[in-house]
This record gives sequence, C-alpha cells and structure tokens, in this order.
Amino acid sequence: MNQKSILPLLLASVFATSAVHATPTLIAIGTLGGTTDLSGLNGNLENGLAANVLGGMGSGLAWAGGNTFIATPDRGPNATAYNAGVDDTTSYIARYQTLTLNLTANASAGLPYTLTPTLTGTTLLSSATPLTYGSGTALGLPSGAPAQNTALSNYFTGRSDNFDATKTSTNPNNGRLDPEAVRVSRDGKSLFISDEYGPYVYQFDRATGQRIKSFSLPANLAIANLSAKGDTEIAGNTSGRVTNKGMEGLAITPDGSMLVGIMQAPLAQDKNKVVRIVTIDIATGVVREYAYLLTTGSGVSEIVAINHHQFLVDERDGKGLGDGSVAGVKQLFRVDLTGATEVSALAGSAADQLALKAAAVPKTLVLDIVNVLNANGITSDQIPAKIEGLAFGNDIVIGGIKQHTLFVANDNDFVPGLAGGNKFYVFALSDADLGATFQQQQIPEPQSLALVLLGLGAVGLAKRRKQVATRTA
Repeated sequence: MNQKSILPLLLASVFATSAVHATPTLIAIGTLGGTTDLSGLNGNLENGLAANVLGGMGSGLAWAGGNTFIATPDRGPNATAYNAGVDDTTSYIARYQTLTLNLTANASAGLPYTLTPTLTGTTLLSSATPLTYGSGTALGLPSGAPAQNTALSNYFTGRSDNFDATKTSTNPNNGRLDPEAVRVSRDGKSLFISDEYGPYVYQFDRATGQRIKSFSLPANLAIANLSAKGDTEIAGNTSGRVTNKGMEGLAITPDGSMLVGIMQAPLAQDKNKVVRIVTIDIATGVVREYAYLLTTGSGVSEIVAINHHQFLVDERDGKGLGDGSVAGVKQLFRVDLTGATEVSALAGSAADQLALKAAAVPKTLVLDIVNVLNANGITSDQIPAKIEGLAFGNDIVIGGIKQHTLFVANDNDFVPGLAGGNKFYVFALSDADLGATFQQQQIPEPQSLALVLLGLGAVGLAKRRKQVATRTA
C-alpha cells in the first residue's frame, strides 16, 4: 500500500479520535515569506523602513471564498524609535492584503495538512473627500499628508497626529487609521474594517480601496481630547475608548446583514473588566451595545461569527513570542447574543458598573490555543504574543466526518526578528467542538467575482500606478 492510499486512513483515524473527544485539532501551520508587499510604493517611511514593508498581517483576517483571504496590517511599523511626539508612528498608508491560503493533505510526517500562504495583491485605503493630516511642523516632521494623495484619493495612514483636534475621535475626516479587523460583504464587492483610533467602522470598495461608507458609532465610545501621544491621550480623557484599545474585533453574520464589533478593553468609564460588544445593522445603521466580561485575558483581539447569534471571541494576554516572555492566555470563547441585555444607557456610576457586569453575555471555552500548540510540540515562548486574526474557511471531510477549518493569524508588529513571521495556524473543529451549529457566510465564488472586480479594478489600478510616487523621510 503506497503513501497516498495510507494517508486517508491515517487522517480518518486522527479525526475519528478528535470527534470522540470533541477536541479541536491543529491540522496545519504556514508562514508567509517575503519582506515587501505588492503596493508598488517606493521610498522610505519617516523611520527609514520601506514604504512597502510587509508585516502585521494577522491584525485582521477574513475569508473571501474558496482559498482567498483578506488580511489587514495595523497602523504600520512603530517599533523603530525616531520621534516620540507621534509615538514613532509613520505615514505608512493603510492597506489590505489579498492572500491565498492553500490547504493540502500532507503525505509525509508531521501535521495532517500543509498550508501554503501566497500574497496575491495589495490595495491601499483612501477617501474621495479630503482628510485632516498633521502639519508635522512642531514635531520637526514633514506633513502627514501622503505624497501619493490626489484630489480624489486621500490616503489613510497610521501617523498618530493626523486628526482634527476640535472634534471627537470618531470624526470620519481624520486621516489616521489603525485597522484591526476586516470582514467581506455578502456580495464580495466591499470590505468592512474596524479601527482603534476612532473607533471607526468603515466600508471600502474592494476593487479600488476607496471608502464608500462610514458607520456612526455610539458617542460613549469616543474621546473628546485627542493627542498624537498615547499616554497624553489616555491621561486627558475619563470616558471613551482607551488609546490603542479601540474596536479590535469585527464579525459579520452569515447572511451579511449585521456587523458585530468588540472593543479590546473596557472603556475609560467602565470597570469590572467589562468590554463592550457593538452590533450594527448594515442596512439601517441601528447600533446596539452588549457586555462581555473578561475572565482570563487582559483584552480581546477578535470576534468571528459561528452563526447568526453565536460568536467566537479571542481573549488573550500580551505574552509570548515578540514580548520576550511565554504565552499564557490565548483562548477562544463562544458567546451567545440571544436574549442579551442592551447596555448602551449604562454610563459609569457604581450602579451602572454592577449592572454591566450582571448583563455580560454567557461564554464557554471552545479552544485553548496555547494548550493545543503545546501538545503539538510548540513551546510557549514560540507562541506569538499577538494572536489576533480569526476566520473560518472551507469545510473539510475526513473519514466521513465534517470539520470546519478555523484560520488563526498573528500580528508580528513588523518585527519578524522578535515576533516571528506572518504565521497562520489552522484548526479543525466540529459542531460538537463549537457547541453550536456552524453556518458559513455566503460569498460569491472567487472565480465569478474576479470577473466583476477585474472590470472595476482595471481603471483603479491604472489610476493608482500614476499616483504612486517616491516618498522619503
């Protein structure tokens, strides 16, 4: 009997055992290589790094049908010290990366599947209307406005001084953007991206990267006193999102009708480790808030839909590879919004804090990532500190058992030498593992959608090539 005929029997045995014990199984690990993306940007950022540097891929991860995924790096590289006045942030243009994550059966020793990540495209994010950028003068910096800007394409960047100080942080005309989560629309033609600076939830055209909609979020999430320095901003506000801990996660229901965002940490006015979940009806813009209680982790990094009312929440600490320590908490909990108490009216009094905690949605541990990786020979010091991206992919069937594939990605903060590469872990989970009936989002097949995007993107691509210009620090 050859290797190919033995393989299905071995996989069937592995998954039969998993089904009996209802335990999620690690089936593949892949790393995206390369140091530059496909943005076509030339020159360097203010800190000397290339404007097309590749990194931070796992801040947000979304399935886009077939083996196609969308990944969003965050606000860009700021680990290289150059100007404390902007927290070392740069004019890195916000973007999304298109990937193929090919999962194939492995006929050799090791995990049962092989994952091959490939970068296939980079799209820059912009606004057709003008944005506010920092002048840079007081800080000894050039203007925060990208050199690539045109009258109809104003690019979002990660530089922290790109804001209007006379308005609250949720002002959609601010030029700063810190993308932390992404989801694909039902028709596959647009993307929803949430951020930490606002927080914002924007809708972007998938072919051109241009913003087409800004959702109005509750006023209690915003801060009134903005600063380019995070510590100053935190000290200057007693309500609203905490700096760098805004809307870290975003889910979309299987029918594509509702977005479900989650804050990374409690608002400045909230106590008792309660994090706010925010639902947005895409058609009407109606927003509701619910409470999530942290139990083991210091914050939340992602949320992904299991079905229309149940979701997986990524609760974690900041320990592990990249932090110089060992990973402790990287856990995925199932939550259910059925019958949940709406909490938007609960502000900050002691009574409100008790009510918030009492209103927390029920949660059940589904997957302890550290334990599963440890069981597969990966030591805790080699587990990324920032496990942030979650996306369900195509189902697989092994030995007659249907399994759902969950792709998990890390944010390496653009410092692969410290935090490792852009990694993707794939877990197989059954409905029994999830404790729920899974419903995959319905997105057009990539082949049919490609024809539409090709037509829309040809003009945008030609336009963007003209816009790309050298930027030096």
